[in-house]
Amino acid sequence: MSLVLPPCPRLRPYVSILWAGARPAASGRECALPSGEMHIAIRLQGGPVRVYDGPVSASTQCTGVALVAGLRMEPYWKDADAATQSVGVQLRPGAAGALFGVSATEFADSHVELEAAWGADGPRLHDALHDTRDPRARLAALESALLARLRPRDMHPAVAGALASMHAAPAAGRLPDVAGISERHFIARFREATGLSPKRYARLRRFRALLQALRAGSGRPLAEMALAAGYSDQAHCSREFRAFAGTSPQAWRRQYESAR
Repeated sequence: MSLVLPPCPRLRPYVSILWAGARPAASGRECALPSGEMHIAIRLQGGPVRVYDGPVSASTQCTGVALVAGLRMEPYWKDADAATQSVGVQLRPGAAGALFGVSATEFADSHVELEAAWGADGPRLHDALHDTRDPRARLAALESALLARLRPRDMHPAVAGALASMHAAPAAGRLPDVAGISERHFIARFREATGLSPKRYARLRRFRALLQALRAGSGRPLAEMALAAGYSDQAHCSREFRAFAGTSPQAWRRQYESAR
């Protein structure tokens, strides 16, 4: 990403960042790990995004120049053989309702074309961004489009409190207690805001905490990092990491460090 900006105050409850960037062509496919956030990605150069289940899978999950991605529990792959220019936004819990008028479960574990979510506004936004060359102007236009679609919705206080606890302490060994709402209702509201159940969301937060530690390259033993991220032991960590990344944490760390 070559330019990353915070959103305006009205969007901050729903958007974490706006970004614009360019990437050179590379061989093969790029593996994208679960990010922990919904996002919108709009490709302006390099052809449509093609999303695959695996590094050699012949069938595509989704193809398009403007996509909305929900929270995922598994990696996906996309073509990397063309130079690209793109813009996008990372979305916070609750954004699906405020920007698309639907539950986040509509996007979970999948990519959806922006046109399917926004109708004709999706292609119009892509054309307007394509005709704008300056990255800051592109992000300003994208922000204006988000503001035009914004319909603020209040998140249930129990869900907001649980999310705040999970983000503050992803390594917590148990889910935070909630009051004033039944467990069934709480889970339904939580899924509406995030696309995942509280337990699956907590697993994703632990994975992201470990991934951040691995990227930091501190040299700490994996067992120590696993415990700090909230895993019961290294075996538990390895099982969970493989489910999210398709490989072991040791293999991922070696590949990451060799590519730096």
